[in-house]
Amino acid sequence: MNTPRQHQAVMPYLMLEGAQKFTDFIKKVFDAEVTQQHQRVDQSGLLMHGEAQISGSTIMYCDAVGSWGVAVSNLFIYVDNADERFHKAIEAGATTVMELSDKEYGRTCGVKDTTGNVWWITSLKS
Repeated sequence: MNTPRQHQAVMPYLMLEGAQKFTDFIKKVFDAEVTQQHQRVDQSGLLMHGEAQISGSTIMYCDAVGSWGVAVSNLFIYVDNADERFHKAIEAGATTVMELSDKEYGRTCGVKDTTGNVWWITSLKS
């Protein structure tokens, strides 16, 4: 099976109220690289399709419109430092859904971003 460059076989596709807020959040918190952004041609300023890469994984997303309503997700992400990413997320407007704690699998927490996605942020034990 072939996939396009910078894509993996399974990718989340999020339909958001406020795609630009999502872009800003993932860039600030996870150092995401935006690889595509296509605005709607109707001059609404809404995002028709966007793609961003976080540590080699692609997330696709857009602004929800009409019959393509809001569809958010729970996203699990491995990071270099869960504490640092948690604090960046809170600074970027996220709310805590699970406090930072040590688990048998690593340092972990949960936050809800400003568009409604829940991020389960984990760094492995050394």
